Parts: sequence; C-alpha cells; structure tokens
Amino acid sequence: MLRDGMTRVQINEFCAEDLALTPPTGVSEDDLVFYSKFEYVKALLTGKSLAELLIIATQVSEEVGAPELVELVQQARLTGVAGELKNLIFAADGPKPKLGFRDAINNDIVVLENEQYCLVYDRHLGPAGLTWRDLTEWWAEREGLTGAPERHVWTSLYQRLVASLANEAEECILRNYVQRYRSHGSNIPALIPQVYLHYDPSPQQWRRGSRPSIPRQRMDFLLLMPNRVRIVIECDGIQHYSNEHRQADPRRYAEMVAEDRELRLRGYEVYRFGGHELRAGPASERLLTEFFDALAFRHSPQTS
Repeated sequence: MLRDGMTRVQINEFCAEDLALTPPTGVSEDDLVFYSKFEYVKALLTGKSLAELLIIATQVSEEVGAPELVELVQQARLTGVAGELKNLIFAADGPKPKLGFRDAINNDIVVLENEQYCLVYDRHLGPAGLTWRDLTEWWAEREGLTGAPERHVWTSLYQRLVASLANEAEECILRNYVQRYRSHGSNIPALIPQVYLHYDPSPQQWRRGSRPSIPRQRMDFLLLMPNRVRIVIECDGIQHYSNEHRQADPRRYAEMVAEDRELRLRGYEVYRFGGHELRAGPASERLLTEFFDALAFRHSPQTS
C-alpha cells in the first residue's frame, strides 16, 4: 500500500505491480536507478493521456486517501468530455450526408453522398481545441486559397458558415461571436454551426413500426475549447416547444430537456437562447456580448 515515507524500492513495486506502469520508450530499468523518486514517477507518467492520468490518479487516491488528489480528479472529470474527436461534420446546408465506414475498426468514416452540403474537418484536435486560426488554415487548404490574404480566406469561410444557418437569430449569434475574432485575434475557439451530434442513417419513410428518429441529430453551435471542454449553444424557436399547429407541446419540450441532461452528464455544457431574445437590435447584441465575455472568463486559465 502506498504511504508517505516509502522507500524507492516500495515505490518501484507499487508503480509496477499496482499501477502497471512501465518505463517510457528509450528509458531502461538501469537508467531509472539513477533517478530520484520524483524523477522516477515523472518518467513513468510522461506521455500519458488525460484519461490515463485520471485512471492512475484515481487508483492512487484510493490507496492514499488524499483529499487534494480526489478533488483534482473530480475537477478534471467535470471540465471535459471523455474520448478523442474523430469526426466533425458541420455547416450542413442541404440534404443529410450519407455516411459509410472506410475503417469500421477505427471509426474512420467517409461521406458517400451529399458531401457538397456539409463540411468535414479532418485534422487532429490539439490540446488548445479548435481555434479560428485552425479552421481558416484548414479552409484555405481545402479551397485552394493557401497564400491568399487572410481577409479573403476569412470572408470566404464566413460566407460558407452563414449559408448553413437556419434563421436570423442564429445569424445574430454567429455575427456577434465573429466580432471577437476581430477584437481578440484568431486563437480564440471557433464557433462551429450545424454540427452533427447523432446520426440516424434511416430516412423517415424507411422506419418501421413506431421507432422514432434519434433526437437532436444536429447542434446549432459547438465550441471545442481547451482541455476537451465542449460547449453547445442552441437557439430555440417555437418549433422546440410547440407542435405543427403552434400549440404548446409538453412531450416535445420534455424530449429536449431530457437530451440536455444526457449531454451534460457526458460532460458537455449546454446553453440555450430563446429566439425572442435575439431580435435584431442593440439589446440582442449586448446580451450576446455579455454572454460570450462571461463564457470566456469562466474558461480562462486565470479562473480555472
């Protein structure tokens, strides 16, 4: 059992037997003999992912019972979404894309049909999340605009993103956030519209019996922040809480809030705006500016 004052031999045994930690590539057991206890443990942890470190920290906290370590593990688990980003399909402005697997073992998908109606970000997501700089560099390469003036590339990308929006309220959200690109620079997180979250491959007419479609197949907006923080922003029109006759529909509303709960339990942050809040005018702009300022402050390194 791990305790304060353990000898080097006891630490070696605990790391190897209880935690199953092995020396990193290029470091032999003979090399580790000359490491201090701190350097030894640090070498074993180097290169581990956040998920792996959380598992190790949980094992250690169960042995030691250190409240500080338990608190750090809890905070880490609450600030991000587990797993790595593999597929980012967004800016859908037409028929739903039809997907297939290029490699089903690695969850490597390919768009088989309607690729022209969506965008697929196909680069690795680094620890800083997905920034406007990342997105514009990807867009420049995709559209053959590498070397073009930044303003030209950005305008082209912005026009494509706007084309995917459903209404003026959504345009208000994107337009306001874009102002931050101009005032805060390109290293802030990009606001990604119309992102596929769930995917139901069956058209409505193919479903048999009473099987419903998977709810919320697309998110209105997504921010991919540092430390795997994912923020969903939804703009709710009357269709979110009423039926086709514009009458209040408790069932539809219940389905929406149930899906919100599911997302939050998976680590997403979910924020909703009512369409009535986002009518064109200075009041809406001020509301959104204050919201995005508060959101940036909440997730700034100084306040985390």
